[in-house]
Amino acid sequence: MKQIAQHYKSGELSLLDVPVPSCKPGGVLVRTAFSVISPGTEIMKVSESKLSLLGKARARPDQVKKVINAVRQQGLLSTFQKVMNRLDSYTPLGYSLAGVIVELGAGVEGLYVGQAVACAGNQYALHAEYNWVPENMCAPVPSGIGLDQAAFTTIGAIALQGLRQADVRLGETACVIGLGLIGQILVRILRSTGVQVVGIDIVPDRCRAAEAAGAAICTIPGAPDFARFTREVAALTGGHGVDCVFITAGGSDNKPVELAAELARDRARVVDIGKCRIDLPWNAYYEKELEFRFSRSYGPGRYDPIYEEGGIDYPIGYVRWTERRNMECVLGLLRDGRLDFAPLITHVFPFESAVDIYERMNKGDVPGLGILFRYPETSPVVRRLVSRNISPKVAGQIRLGVIGAGNYVSSMLLPHLVRRNDVALMEVVTNTALSAANAVRKFGFARSATDSTGLMTADDIDALLIGTRHATHAELVCAALRAGKAVFVEKPLAITRESLSQIVRTIEETGNDRLMVGFNRRFSPLLSQLKQEWERRIGPHMIHYRINAGPLEKGSWYLQSSTEGSRFVGEGGHFIDTVSWWLEADPLQVTAAATVGDQDNLSAIFRYPDGSLATISYLTDGDARLPKERIEIFGEGKVACFDNFSQFVLWQNGRSMTRRARTLDKGQQGELDAFISAVKGGDRMPVNVESLLTTTAATIAVQESVAANMPISLASAGHAGAREFKAAAEVE
Repeated sequence: MKQIAQHYKSGELSLLDVPVPSCKPGGVLVRTAFSVISPGTEIMKVSESKLSLLGKARARPDQVKKVINAVRQQGLLSTFQKVMNRLDSYTPLGYSLAGVIVELGAGVEGLYVGQAVACAGNQYALHAEYNWVPENMCAPVPSGIGLDQAAFTTIGAIALQGLRQADVRLGETACVIGLGLIGQILVRILRSTGVQVVGIDIVPDRCRAAEAAGAAICTIPGAPDFARFTREVAALTGGHGVDCVFITAGGSDNKPVELAAELARDRARVVDIGKCRIDLPWNAYYEKELEFRFSRSYGPGRYDPIYEEGGIDYPIGYVRWTERRNMECVLGLLRDGRLDFAPLITHVFPFESAVDIYERMNKGDVPGLGILFRYPETSPVVRRLVSRNISPKVAGQIRLGVIGAGNYVSSMLLPHLVRRNDVALMEVVTNTALSAANAVRKFGFARSATDSTGLMTADDIDALLIGTRHATHAELVCAALRAGKAVFVEKPLAITRESLSQIVRTIEETGNDRLMVGFNRRFSPLLSQLKQEWERRIGPHMIHYRINAGPLEKGSWYLQSSTEGSRFVGEGGHFIDTVSWWLEADPLQVTAAATVGDQDNLSAIFRYPDGSLATISYLTDGDARLPKERIEIFGEGKVACFDNFSQFVLWQNGRSMTRRARTLDKGQQGELDAFISAVKGGDRMPVNVESLLTTTAATIAVQESVAANMPISLASAGHAGAREFKAAAEVE
């Protein structure tokens, strides 16, 4: 299929040939009929991407702050690689469309194949021939409404949510500052509810369009007739001023905020819908006691992954107007004839001309507000694989398939593999079509897809690398092992006892234990050097491992513990594996406790067969400036302090020795080298499978110990996975 995207680093626009998205559970696959170009949001995005790196940094100071914190915690090289990976990527465009459902995902109710729907979301309702859209992000289009008008539904929902935030009432007067597409729709919605409207914009044609839609009077700020405008507003409001002001303008000018105070009555409401500078003039807002409110996108549910991706609706008795209900309301107004978007449609272009249209719009050569792409009516039978020329099998080469190519895989793993002559990157499978296109462009995969079914059974795949979200790991590992593949899976191997037992059973049934988990710390060159300098370990050790994990951004999928497992279950295997590697044994028991209110802010004590103890403190409420990891090892009259893979100090015999790393290397290249070598030579995997299973069981046991407030034995019935596998191996 075709999708338009922009390369964020260079600003170049491309109409790409990408795989059609797979139809995942909880959503629908939609064939796009019309999509709307947002002259404000999208053109701003296009313009921003054409800036220099310095210009991009100035435009997004919030992102610069995150980068600085990441450098302190993860080191310059690692952060640089991740940042450049994000910049050197295609980014999608679009967020409002209408089309027809061609496939239903599992669990979707109330929708059907062939149904017309309006779709929302800058991750879902993209300028592409097909889109997968979660069910809470699409609304059925009533019969009689053209899909060209229905395509404006999302933008209409933005305007409608602003109206709800203002709490406007029948008979009041509102002022709309910024008569772009959202402003024009807002004028129409306000008039349909019986509210008087006045408007302000810097473009005369937009003022005339708003007046044609029912606005009493509109003008240009600073125009000669602005005094007449203020007199008209005074006449409409009995000299009091408007009851509410909507700011739908964008830019860095503070004039809209100042105008709002000038036109508002005492104790009026000011609602920001656009993205302009907000520097409230204190005297003006204080003297009138104005109330400033924000309107967040399409309504409640926006940016909530549980609502949008999980499909969990808010009860109507508690949240009357969610984003989907706002969309349905807009469609209802269209159906009843109280809204008409037809006069707003100024251009309809074929989607094939998308690159040219964006470039012309960015230059100002395409005037107008309501600009649509029209898509060809293609067959609902879709192809989910984009093939390229495939080179024949080369002796000594490992043919690799990759499932999941997010930022970590693309910045920390694939760059090491693409440089190897003994690895052929055959196929990449991603959730989104654009992620697949990015991976193909950067790393030269022979083909890409959005469904892993074919990859599992492909004859030209020797090994798989799995780097998807945590909840999918166990199922994908089992499928790959059953297909006879060697498997490298990022941590965690599993997030529940049940899924871990499923992996154990799969290994026992297939006899395929060609499995490696991305526990990379043990392959760090600096940590390996420390172990060599310590020399032969004798007797029990006491180990303290502190991880300054820090808080996560709101909305991060790592916080979706109900589906993706807790933060420690997701990451803790790294640290347990590191300790077990140092002690050359697997833990027998864990006792853990967490602070009140945060089950991931915890400390766990592990007991080992030789009497060694390891305390792992995983801390989520510290300062992000502190480097992330520190290991202290005590035993045999020696002490070692290992600081965040940058240096270590070893004390013994009254003397200290310091070693520093040239770069912060956590062992990703080393683990991949070891995996490829084992697959090529048919040798044992770098880490025995029993240890992988025990480490995973121990990670899960930490959370159980926190919940039960008691020690958990790793040989108990609840964590029998590794023990059962060991017993089975001994029998054989």
